[in-house]
Amino acid sequence: MADRPVIVMKFGGTSVGTEEGRGAIAERVTEALELGNAPVIVVSAMGRKGAPYATDTLLDLIADLPGDARERDLLASTGEIISAVVVAHRLRSAGIAARAMTGAEAGIGTDDCHGCASVADIHPGALLAALEARLVPVVAGFQGISEDGSITTLGRGGSDTTACALGVALDAASVEIYTDVDGVMTADPRTGVPAAVLDTILPEELYQMARHGSRVVHTPAAELALTGGLQVRVRNTYSHHPGTRVADIAALRPSSVATAISHATSIARVRVTLPAGEGSAAHTAAQARVYRAMADAGVSLDMFTPAGEVLIFTVPQDALGVVQGVLARLALSFDVREGLAKVTLVGAGMHGVPGVMARLAEALDSAGVHVLQTADSHTTISVLVPAEDANTAVAALHDRFELADA
Repeated sequence: MADRPVIVMKFGGTSVGTEEGRGAIAERVTEALELGNAPVIVVSAMGRKGAPYATDTLLDLIADLPGDARERDLLASTGEIISAVVVAHRLRSAGIAARAMTGAEAGIGTDDCHGCASVADIHPGALLAALEARLVPVVAGFQGISEDGSITTLGRGGSDTTACALGVALDAASVEIYTDVDGVMTADPRTGVPAAVLDTILPEELYQMARHGSRVVHTPAAELALTGGLQVRVRNTYSHHPGTRVADIAALRPSSVATAISHATSIARVRVTLPAGEGSAAHTAAQARVYRAMADAGVSLDMFTPAGEVLIFTVPQDALGVVQGVLARLALSFDVREGLAKVTLVGAGMHGVPGVMARLAEALDSAGVHVLQTADSHTTISVLVPAEDANTAVAALHDRFELADA
């Protein structure tokens, strides 16, 4: 809006799931209006698994029945629609003119990949009309509509992506992602480490944290923050803590090698024996067939390491059935190790700095953690470890790289 800066405010399930949380949402929206902003609200489904209208609870209704991906999305999308209506009613009770909208009504167009759709385009006419009428739109997150008119969902955490996509489409002054912690932390506090809240984080670092297991922000949302030039802040619904600013302001932050640690559990490692052949060309061709077959089956491979006649990669354990079926069809022999975890050190400051891997290896060795595999990039170093050692590995690296002082 030309006369008022648009801010997109996303509230998660722990915020919308209780009367206390909905009251806090009304307070945050009131504050935004008093500052002269035009807020657009995005909401997740209420609560977590076990709560009556949580997404997992809804999907449990058909868990043991024959599947249909389109209808599964239709059911899953209702959780956010319920939240949008309830929050809109709560805002009106606080004297705020509000309008609940589905993802389709908000103009969120997607591809036709049910369960993990990508936002293809946004037609924000209805949102702009609501803002022009001085209404606060309350948009059901996690959902959109495909070209053939089917309701689609954006994958776990997809309400973050809804918020960031709307932020880009509406040229928002900022996107605020509200949760039940004070911001992005140096590690998951549930591991027992003295995790600290980061004042700032680079978009690339947030993206890498999400990609490697952090649940603070949905990975596609972090990618939008990285590529869309968004001003993003992660905040606590229940406090006035300033939260974590996601911005390219590295010069304002003390220089450090590492910023945070992400970790992901329920990982399986697959070791494939490729057909014997003459020379590396035959091995490369066999690797290509595996990669293509996995891609066609919708399986994303991680930490893949080709080594002559052996190809090693990791996948989420819940993808193992598909992986095993693909390899059986290719007539390849393989073995699997389950019960693993990936622990990732994240930091834009590590690029080109000698000795980071040495410090990481020494810390894990001193903690008695057995490293099965490694992978790195300019901003990350990942290690594959037994799942029972994941918390120990996080604690050792958090201490070695002094992240409690972030």
